[in-house]
Amino acid sequence: MDICRRRFGVCILAGLASRAFALPPRPKLLVLFILEHMRPDYLDSVWAQVGTRGLRRLVENGAYFPDCRHLASSFPTSSLATLATGAWPAQHGIVADQWYDRKDRGPRKGSADSLLATTFAAQVAAAPNTRVYTVSLDPTKGNIVTATPQAHTFWMNSEGRFTTTGDNPQWLADYNEMHPLQNLHGKEWLAVGAKSGAPALRILSDERPEEFFALFQASPFSQDAQFDFVSELLTREKIGQGNTFDLLCVVVSSAASLGYETGANSPLMQQMTLRLDQKLTALLDQLDRAPGGDTYDLVLVGAHGAPPEPPSVARPRSAVNGENLAQAIQRRLAQAKIPRIEKYLYPFVYLEAAGGRAPDAAAVAAGRAALEEDEVAAYYTAGGDCSVHNQWEQRFRNSFHPVRSGDLMLSYQSEYVEDFGTGRGISYGSIYDYDIKVPLCLFGPQFRAGVFEAPVESVDIAPTLARAIGMPPPSSSTGRVLGEAFLGSEEPK
Repeated sequence: MDICRRRFGVCILAGLASRAFALPPRPKLLVLFILEHMRPDYLDSVWAQVGTRGLRRLVENGAYFPDCRHLASSFPTSSLATLATGAWPAQHGIVADQWYDRKDRGPRKGSADSLLATTFAAQVAAAPNTRVYTVSLDPTKGNIVTATPQAHTFWMNSEGRFTTTGDNPQWLADYNEMHPLQNLHGKEWLAVGAKSGAPALRILSDERPEEFFALFQASPFSQDAQFDFVSELLTREKIGQGNTFDLLCVVVSSAASLGYETGANSPLMQQMTLRLDQKLTALLDQLDRAPGGDTYDLVLVGAHGAPPEPPSVARPRSAVNGENLAQAIQRRLAQAKIPRIEKYLYPFVYLEAAGGRAPDAAAVAAGRAALEEDEVAAYYTAGGDCSVHNQWEQRFRNSFHPVRSGDLMLSYQSEYVEDFGTGRGISYGSIYDYDIKVPLCLFGPQFRAGVFEAPVESVDIAPTLARAIGMPPPSSSTGRVLGEAFLGSEEPK
């Protein structure tokens, strides 16, 4: 008997979730919160101060994995693409926030258009009787997570107004009018629980528009604005309350914007986490009311961590000027008559070569020359030669795309950062533990409470979510289903 594609899709969605582990019925709503910059120790640092209905509720009543590892270079767009596809940069192709395009002889930025793999959200959107929403502060990052025109995509523009592709819903203009960004000019950022008259941690100065907006993006006020918009979106669109299965993806980037400036260890990061707890409390209370406590799953995961900001006395040594490094490597290569460096765009070295790829012997020679420089800790070549033979070798391999990654990939020394010329701040993207380890929590009627200390990988999340809603994993996914997290399962011995 012939079964049409739509009928087959309905059968898949209805039937798969009841097999294998005999999962509870699929909820009507899955909420995926991606905290772009979040480390497990951030939760530890505020644990005594959080309430019972926000972060604590998720961790203590959900399946909590404090050691989820992004085993590849942890640039923001790379990490988001990995969470979205269940594949490493070697497969999905977003190897960094930007890389060098030899054909166009210029940088190319990571975006949804440059993804080489299908996202979990795109598969949900393509199934019958489903709706997909995404909310972000940056349209590029939100689009990478969904990567489908079928998603309802919302983001904040440079005027602080939420906007979307296509036709704006009728309620959006009214919402923006009621939440003007101008109300925050001169706003004081106070510590959570601060007494009246306490000094401000920061003030959103309005002397220069570009400075004000940067301060806003790197503050809890932008995080609050995003959560408030998500709350409105849930209400206005009745997400999770109809006859559809709904997926809501939220990319929270405020802490990442702050991290560029302060690094990982700033006390301001603790304050951002405490404010996150407050907003999650309000959101969970809302979800409990509608669509209802047993009708939604909520997943919370970090995309990447961050290094500490180098102390001022060490900054001249540990803030790396990429152009100076490339020139130093080039001088050593000239002595060995190795092809010149066409472009260095951290962490990739592109050598001049006919046909787009230098011989691996040249890449190895360039890597060895790079190791002569104090800033460089290790290298990996397009041919698979690696200067270290430990867990880093896998992280290099997962990061390396045969076309986009050039001839050579470098890793700086621990806690070294790129020099942005501002005299302070840090960069993301390394393969060190402080950048690749993030927390993961799976909460809802399908998941069992427990703390799972064994390491898992960020590529495991997409196939796990697909399993939870009865769909096949994304086409390029290399991760495993975290079966131990599901209700009725047993933790692996």
